[in-house]
Amino acid sequence: MTYSRENFIQLIGKAKDYKNYSNPDNDPNGDWMIDNPTVGMTKEQRPNQFYNLIDPTTGNVFSPNPNRVWAWIPKTMNKLIKKGRIIFPKDTTKKPLFKRYKKDLKTSHNPLSTILVDEVGINAEATKLLQKMFDGKIFDYSKPLSLLKTIIKYSISNDDIILDFFAGSATTAHAILDLNIEDGGNRKFIMVQLPEKCDEESEAFKAGYKTIADIGKERIRRVIKNIKAEQQNRLDIDGNAGKQDLGFKVFKLQESNFKIWRFDVKTEEELYTQLTLHTDPVNENAKIENTLYELLLKSGVLLTARIEKKDGYYRVNNGEIILILKRIDEGIVKAVISEKPKKVITLDRLFKKNDQLKTNTALQMKDSEIDFRVV
Repeated sequence: MTYSRENFIQLIGKAKDYKNYSNPDNDPNGDWMIDNPTVGMTKEQRPNQFYNLIDPTTGNVFSPNPNRVWAWIPKTMNKLIKKGRIIFPKDTTKKPLFKRYKKDLKTSHNPLSTILVDEVGINAEATKLLQKMFDGKIFDYSKPLSLLKTIIKYSISNDDIILDFFAGSATTAHAILDLNIEDGGNRKFIMVQLPEKCDEESEAFKAGYKTIADIGKERIRRVIKNIKAEQQNRLDIDGNAGKQDLGFKVFKLQESNFKIWRFDVKTEEELYTQLTLHTDPVNENAKIENTLYELLLKSGVLLTARIEKKDGYYRVNNGEIILILKRIDEGIVKAVISEKPKKVITLDRLFKKNDQLKTNTALQMKDSEIDFRVV
């Protein structure tokens, strides 16, 4: 099932071939080609399109096909005849033809309605590929790589993002990485997979893959490793080597790194306990990296943002945002301000109740026109 936002672009399909278009009669409307003026409907289905067609020049009558009627009703057909869009043959045993102009084409691609079997592989291809990659039968019923590459190639632009909400063995990610190398595209992927456990008797479990998600992650790693190895062993004729982003990040859905405020407080003692706990809103077991990404999400920053770890802080999107999460002192404050970020986020507990340092930091940030936030 496919969902879309507004302005959804349908499957692009294959590029149209214009070799049959020409202008042998110097038609002022430009290049044209011969087309069929009938449609695959019977006279019972389209009785108003089942009629004799008369050549106004010769008076010759052309009978309709009861199993394939004319494409237009008489009124529309007569307009096309007056415009010279219908070409009548001299031989009445032959059928009239329609003059279709290239300028009237609404798209540059033919719709992709059916993918031929000889264009893509079948499930057996997918099975063999995974067995080769993992030296064993790791995953059942994987989608053929060639099928996904064909669908992606004809459905999205070269810099779009694909979301696969049932990633499985991550064939979609594999296809995108391959296509980007082949045509220099910059497609991105988001793979979502529940940590569904592998059967303990399966080859996958025995090989160390506890969940289906583990298989997908490892497949992406191996594909990237193979691409890097191939790039080192071939000439960069197209100039694509080194331009592709071959990294990927793995995220797991977990509880917040910050303490959740209770709304069911009923007594003064409970309120006091709650306030005491929230003097430091960060959970005791929170990890720095997890806190970093949660704060970025809460700030509206994409998970794909470029993050650089510096001595004492993290630079995000080339220093647009800086997060101080480990320690804070005058040296770090001075270094951060010199970066000229738009926003700085830090944790209150890093000041260790040093109100002077906290106040001075806030004032220096304000003087430098930096949006300073303390959590």
